[in-house]
Amino acid sequence: MSVVLVTGGAGYIGSHAVKALVEAGDHVVVYDDLSAGHREAVAALAAHARAVRGTEAVSLVVADIRDTARLAETLRAGGVEAVMHFAAWLDVGASVRDPVGYYHNNVVGALSVLRAMTEVGVRRFIFSSTCAVFGNPDETPIPESHPTRPINAYGQTKLAIEHALPHYDRAYGLRHVALRYFNAAGADPTGLIGEDHAPEIHVIPRALAAAAGTGSLEVYGDDYDTPDGTCLRDYVHVTDLADAHVRALRHLEQGGASRTFNLGNGRPQSVLDVIRTVERVTGARVPYRVTGRRPGDPAALFASNARICTELGWTPGFADIQAIVETAWRWHTAHPRGYAGHH
Repeated sequence: MSVVLVTGGAGYIGSHAVKALVEAGDHVVVYDDLSAGHREAVAALAAHARAVRGTEAVSLVVADIRDTARLAETLRAGGVEAVMHFAAWLDVGASVRDPVGYYHNNVVGALSVLRAMTEVGVRRFIFSSTCAVFGNPDETPIPESHPTRPINAYGQTKLAIEHALPHYDRAYGLRHVALRYFNAAGADPTGLIGEDHAPEIHVIPRALAAAAGTGSLEVYGDDYDTPDGTCLRDYVHVTDLADAHVRALRHLEQGGASRTFNLGNGRPQSVLDVIRTVERVTGARVPYRVTGRRPGDPAALFASNARICTELGWTPGFADIQAIVETAWRWHTAHPRGYAGHH
């Protein structure tokens, strides 16, 4: 088992990966500036580690990933053997409006992490990439070999790091697994941690809030070339994402070569499918209004996940959209105002 630094480990996907690592027997150092993450999530995970392992297996360092010296010091002091890098900005629309911020955080930030790793001699890197690297797909389901031509700054920043990684492998022996997520969704099935963004940008929690009468839902375009006119997306449960990260880490620990994998269910759901599912799960109507298309939104994005299933033995445990929404609804019902009851 390893000591793993998890950047962005107080955030949504990062915190679920921390839980999976703890349950797999690893020790975790969470490195997060708490701009979007939650100290409460890390505290809950540390308490969970004490309960299941009887040991202090989770610690928190509050710092910026662009502080390379602090990162290197953290890697050294913790005896870190691998890094999972989640710390990134992730709003496609905001990336179109603020490319400077996105490049600074997602590219400069990731390069800072890689520089600290090369300085200290840490040579295993799990990278959160995205299906946004593909842009408008020529075919669906999308295989890993599909051309990469992002249509927004978010996808472009992730692809920039994907392009850098083989050079780090050749020059420094820094092996990586890049995981191209489709739409992360749901919450930890035990209810320990969940999704709490401010503002919330993801469709499932926004639809749940609308059903609960505490938010509004906008559907961005209903004139796409899809069965019901709304965008088709591939929703993959955050616990399944976390499991894939642990498998990717074990692959590198066992001497596996650098790889890139799609991470999705491979089943497309339209925005209206999601709304109907939320209505079924909550028993409440979801009020929504249709607005114009968002710049940078392809009509359909769903994965071919054959490579990760074959090579890492990964299978989605929550393949059904209703099961995904049910876990999210349980979390939101128990935490109507997020982690701390305020933002």
